[in-house]
Amino acid sequence: MPHLSIQDVQQLDPGKSMTLEWLETNGIGGYASSTLFHCHTRKYHGLLVADLRNPPGLFVLLSKFEDSLRSGREETFLSMHRYPDLLFPNPPAGLLEFHLDLYPSFLYAAGDLRIRKSLLMVHGKDRLLVRYDLEEGPAAAVLVIKPLLAFRGYHDLAGENSFFRSGTRDERNGFRIDPYEGMPPLYVQTNIRSIFRPSPVWYRNFIYEEERTRGYGWKEDLMMPGILEIPIKRGGAAILSISCEPFCGQIKKTWNREIERRSLAGGEDEDWARRFAPEEDRPLVSQALAAGRQFLVRKPHDRAAVVAGYHWFGSWGRDTLWSLPGLTFCRGRHREGLEILAALGDQERDGVLPNILSDDGEGGAYNTVDASLIFFWAVQQMLQFGGNPDDIRAALWPVMKRILQRYAEGTIWDIHVAGNGLLAAGSAQTHLTWMDAVVNGRPVTPRCGFAVDVNALWYNALCFARELSRRFGDDFFAFDEFISRFRESFLDTFWYDGGGYLGDTWNNGALDISLRPNMIFAVSLPHSPLDAGKRALVVRAVQENLLTPRGLRTLSPNDPAYRGRCTGDQSSRDSAYHQGTVWPWLLAPFGEAFLKVAEDKIRARRFLIDLLRDFLRSHLHEAGLGSLSEIFDGDAPHEARGCIAQAWSVAGVLYLYRLISDTADLPQA
Repeated sequence: MPHLSIQDVQQLDPGKSMTLEWLETNGIGGYASSTLFHCHTRKYHGLLVADLRNPPGLFVLLSKFEDSLRSGREETFLSMHRYPDLLFPNPPAGLLEFHLDLYPSFLYAAGDLRIRKSLLMVHGKDRLLVRYDLEEGPAAAVLVIKPLLAFRGYHDLAGENSFFRSGTRDERNGFRIDPYEGMPPLYVQTNIRSIFRPSPVWYRNFIYEEERTRGYGWKEDLMMPGILEIPIKRGGAAILSISCEPFCGQIKKTWNREIERRSLAGGEDEDWARRFAPEEDRPLVSQALAAGRQFLVRKPHDRAAVVAGYHWFGSWGRDTLWSLPGLTFCRGRHREGLEILAALGDQERDGVLPNILSDDGEGGAYNTVDASLIFFWAVQQMLQFGGNPDDIRAALWPVMKRILQRYAEGTIWDIHVAGNGLLAAGSAQTHLTWMDAVVNGRPVTPRCGFAVDVNALWYNALCFARELSRRFGDDFFAFDEFISRFRESFLDTFWYDGGGYLGDTWNNGALDISLRPNMIFAVSLPHSPLDAGKRALVVRAVQENLLTPRGLRTLSPNDPAYRGRCTGDQSSRDSAYHQGTVWPWLLAPFGEAFLKVAEDKIRARRFLIDLLRDFLRSHLHEAGLGSLSEIFDGDAPHEARGCIAQAWSVAGVLYLYRLISDTADLPQA
């Protein structure tokens, strides 16, 4: 089974322990998450965060517990709160160990007492189960649970108010509360007889340090509706169910069924790791596979989707497409991947796919030029990893044809094919590529006109569509004409002789020669407009200037605009987001390009495996425990930033492991 553990947690630096976060998901967009000591540092932390259909969106329902074990006059607290100038309890609870096998588990100690707290979300349900095992200690004790409720949108903060309905109603071994009109109820129940004592009170001024650092609101009030007391015996266990629906079965059986389901999934992960990862890497890869499952969800309208990142990203078109091969196709999950592609294709408008997807397929944000072209690459990967061409023809080929036709004719955002055959898009005010950060209403990295990655994708889409057109006997487009014009223009437009690499954008007669990773796609994609010599030069430029142990920098450190740390408020972070910040998802296209140009394939594979192994070993125990972060500082030691779990970061690593394995038997160049 995938396994991650931190032994002797008390030896961790207190500040460091507050940066270690765990994540537990339910497969339908909801999650539970906090820090190692259950002390929230983000407004996004919560024990029951549900993706609701009515009202629509993600909501933090149960923020946290103040939970403790009481025996005689002794009380051991199993969570922490930060208030202004106060950390409670202080010193913190005696947390000895953290384990992440099938679910997060925490072992606490106080004298002869040993109690383990474990959490899991029931797959397909907005239901959290919290289990307490009294492993050592008094013959009998009492668990004291004080639920702290938020019931607010996950981007918001709760404050004390007179509209909160604090009245409760008894349920079997627990209670029900209906906090607000139009919101679902909350049921808190246990598997053994318990006593609930209503005593509603507002807990004020919880402090979220990460939000304060990021320049957002950072204080919150939470409602405590009452106290739940649960008797527990040494060697015994108590399990709580927290849900928007009453629990009518047996809680312990539900716990065991969920464990069995996860064990089967873990076995599948181990099988994949045995097939495609070196023996030394298999535990690391199994953990990455387990992390990858967290991003594949079914949304409230029963649409399969990819969550771009936890905690604050939803479903994004571009992220979905770059992530799909690593999360689905290279793992043999073709039906799921096809369903997501088809659902995304259904949202095509004027040839453009949305960057931000809506749950119901309507009203997405159509502010991207590259998502429609990445769609072609994702279909290529589906075919490469054993997908059925008939599925492509029936479900995906029609939308692919519409994209090509509209791009060729010209469509929104001034997306059009210029006379030289290259694809142009946007204006000085738009941000249509993946480098889309904006400060004070203006793009930080303006990439209007001809962008090198967009044109590499356009060329690849044209070549792939020509292949499909011939296969399907559907000659609807003048591919040869477009491809011929493109080849003549690409090098003339982008090649920078003074540096021996591709410039980033060409606009108004000038080439932006900033050394950025976007050029790597002209090598990594299945169809490249470059000859072998120039492909090798591009890879060398990227490797020497942009490659770090955590991914590729977005700008060379030698550039005057380089920003080595992505910190501060939103404006400061956005100013650095694509100006040197490291993105791990770019390891996949870099690795693919590196393998393509390598004369010694064995040495190239060894280099990439060492790179991935060191990355996973160093990072799976920091930031989002067991997962991969969104970004890292460009400067060493490349500290983790952004989301603690990012879909295309995890997917890129899995995709690259599969590519490395698939090239193992290739003849030497």
